[in-house]
Amino acid sequence: MATLSDRLDFVLGKKAAGPLAEHFGIHTVNDLLRHYPRKYSDEMTTAGENEELEEGVHVTFVDTITGTTTGDMKPQRDKKGRIRKRKWLRVTLGGRGRAVTATFFNADWMIPELVEGTRLILSGEVDYFRGALQLTHPAFLVLESPGGRTIGTKSMKTIVSTSGATGDDLLAAFERDFFPIYPANKKVQTWEIYACVRQVLDVLDPIPEPLPESFLRQHGLITEDEALRAVHTAERSAERDAAIARLTYDEALGLQWALAERRHGELGESGPAVAPRDDGLVAAMRERLPFELTAGQRDVLEVLTAELAATRPMNRMLQGEVGSGKTIVSVMAMLQMVDGGYQCALLAPTEVLAAQHARSIRDVLGPLGMAGQLGGADGATRVALLTGSMSAPQKRAVREEVAGGEAGIVIGTHALLQDAVEFSRLGMVVVDEQHRFGVEQRDRLRSKAPDGVTPHLLVMTATPIPRTVALTHYGDLETSTLRELPRGRQPITTNTIFLKEKPRWLERAWQRIIEEVGAGRQAYIVASRIDESDKDKKDNKNGGPPPITVVELFDRLSGGPLSGLRLGLMHGRLPADEKDAVMGAFRSGEIDVLVCTTVIEVGVDVPNATVMLVMDADRFGISQLHQLRGRIGRGQHPSLCLLATRLPEMSKAGQRLKAVAATLDGFALADLDLEERQEGDVLGHSQSGRAITLRFLSLQKHLDVIVEAREFCTALYERDPGHVGMAALAAPFTDDRVEFLDKA
Repeated sequence: MATLSDRLDFVLGKKAAGPLAEHFGIHTVNDLLRHYPRKYSDEMTTAGENEELEEGVHVTFVDTITGTTTGDMKPQRDKKGRIRKRKWLRVTLGGRGRAVTATFFNADWMIPELVEGTRLILSGEVDYFRGALQLTHPAFLVLESPGGRTIGTKSMKTIVSTSGATGDDLLAAFERDFFPIYPANKKVQTWEIYACVRQVLDVLDPIPEPLPESFLRQHGLITEDEALRAVHTAERSAERDAAIARLTYDEALGLQWALAERRHGELGESGPAVAPRDDGLVAAMRERLPFELTAGQRDVLEVLTAELAATRPMNRMLQGEVGSGKTIVSVMAMLQMVDGGYQCALLAPTEVLAAQHARSIRDVLGPLGMAGQLGGADGATRVALLTGSMSAPQKRAVREEVAGGEAGIVIGTHALLQDAVEFSRLGMVVVDEQHRFGVEQRDRLRSKAPDGVTPHLLVMTATPIPRTVALTHYGDLETSTLRELPRGRQPITTNTIFLKEKPRWLERAWQRIIEEVGAGRQAYIVASRIDESDKDKKDNKNGGPPPITVVELFDRLSGGPLSGLRLGLMHGRLPADEKDAVMGAFRSGEIDVLVCTTVIEVGVDVPNATVMLVMDADRFGISQLHQLRGRIGRGQHPSLCLLATRLPEMSKAGQRLKAVAATLDGFALADLDLEERQEGDVLGHSQSGRAITLRFLSLQKHLDVIVEAREFCTALYERDPGHVGMAALAAPFTDDRVEFLDKA
């Protein structure tokens, strides 16, 4: 007998288990039984004579061979270097009135067996060649042969043997209301997976139930044992539906248990407790703030202040709309740690954003950030910046400042993660634009703290996150949200330009930019790619013309509609010093119009910019467009965002752009973005690069299930952190084949 934890090579043998491990990462009985069918086909018996079958549909035909054709394959050398000549065989099934062909390669042994008059089962995926229906190298099983022999594909013979069917009842093994079709490939076909599943189920011990009976009753769920058997073998749709309902909870519970393990694993460590002071940098900073904090900022700061004063390390995500004031909140939190004698590290995804953080934090601190400098306040700290493009002497000087403890706030890019960077007393890590970094990267920075200390962690994102995603992908973090924008933020009007229907609107857009510049303001013009070598994955996906490149757009505008203005070019392939120079010139007003890529998506703050035109806007995601739009509307004047596309207004992409134009609510747009994306895109990737998918649990539809699972797992983990059954449910999200939360 077998249990869920048993290795498949012991249960099935190495020959059957090897391909499952190689191609699907399936190693145990539990892995195999949770490789759920991707669909159930009701076409496992003879398809109707006039039935139209879609390409790619897995179908089984039961018919008689009415014709055969053979031919020679290209000679090949075997492992010993000998030339082998092989033949292919094509059989035609015509007894049903509609011809179906099936082609087999390396078919020498089949030719004398699969002759006219042979009745057989053929099973495979439908393909069409010049309008004719065909199957290529399908699974097969002979039912009646003129020669009297019963031959077939091993997987189909295994299905027959496991079903107990014999003689005239062979076909009964395949006549089912629902037949499972598994995620498969050419090396491991769905029949082979099904055969392995049947073999395992025949020897499987009753599966222990990990959930309390009261939980099952409350939610009307069947047992784990019933569900894992029925999802693969159920004859009736009602049984299958009951299994899916239970396994949906399994996925939610496994996910939340994995997250609970991570939360408690970190929370059990020792955090640097720093109580707020009345006479430190925080108090001085409050006195010099040139504006009043919003109610939302004050509420979040109250939470952060309490968590930084506790011995349990803070693990919190701060999300908020572009311009909602996350940065000043993080600065106040970092100053609390500096007051306690600790250093803080702020990790940013790009050099442009890191440099801007350093500039804005120095500006807001003023004398409080000028320790050791003329004009510095008593008790001041120092703000250091470290990026990869700095010269070796510059990097060395900053590292010495950090190692010596002189810099209380250290801002940088991935350069902060290098082994050469050592902190004197790191107590807090702030990660900006969290989705640009993985868990491993933020943990690597936290590991630079003194032994026995786990720094507090604050991750920030201006990309609004649906609640289901916050409870799953970011489920190891507590969440705070800033929805209120600071006073004085100007409204942004967004319009779409459908160039095919209204080509003259683009001319009006150029004129509007000229008018804004004439009034003393500035503009962004955004393109989706740099040049022709920068291939866009969506070039063929949307069906529209290839997008204009930023280099081409810059040249066209410089000599055309905007020739009278001062244009700057900005993209990610420019050297860092050139990017800084262009950005500095735009910020100081020496450049009127910045023609750029999404390098300005986050962090670039130019209050005088009031217009943004996004070319080929259909090439951008919903949240990305919302991020880009947040670069304007940051000053005294109302702003305008124009989304231009060459796709039709009624196309899916056109409707998506209209949805973005219709609202400034980033959270509503985040929900819309989630609806359009595959769950695996949201959840991250395994180490092998495959997207992690939830087969039954939907981040769009099952918020209630996710919330219930989180509450259940939180409570149970407090009582029994070593729960064996829950650990089994969490295995797909915690074993060494999956970095569940790595979204870098």
